[in-house]
Amino acid sequence: MKILGIVFSAIAGAAMSLQGVFNARLADKVGLYESNAFVQGTAFLFALIAAFIAGNGNIGNLGAANKVYWLGGLLGIVITLTVMLGMQSLGPTVTVSVILIAQLLVAALIDAFGLFGTEQMPFAWTKYLGIALMLSGVIVFKLHV
Repeated sequence: MKILGIVFSAIAGAAMSLQGVFNARLADKVGLYESNAFVQGTAFLFALIAAFIAGNGNIGNLGAANKVYWLGGLLGIVITLTVMLGMQSLGPTVTVSVILIAQLLVAALIDAFGLFGTEQMPFAWTKYLGIALMLSGVIVFKLHV
């Protein structure tokens, strides 16, 4: 089943890169907040359709969930806006590179401290080295020789 996780993650990464560019170009035409409203509204509509067709959970259990987890929607807006702003100022490659590094750092902290109900995983020196190499890669990539 690990291969499916890799495939889904690759699809997510590709979709995020495309979405960032599409959203930034849409913002150029209709405005940052207007495009964000359109993007979030479209996502909401398709999420409702998917829930009706394929959902097997119980939305009534929202009250039983930790209220912190309700911030996912707010984070979606933050993500969409900041990706658009990053794409407009840095371009797709550097923006996605910085996003990946930030995601890796935050995920590593979540793992290292076992935050939000995740299993605590050690954060060895090799992980620090990996992050440093990624940062170095972005810097080298951005160099104009």
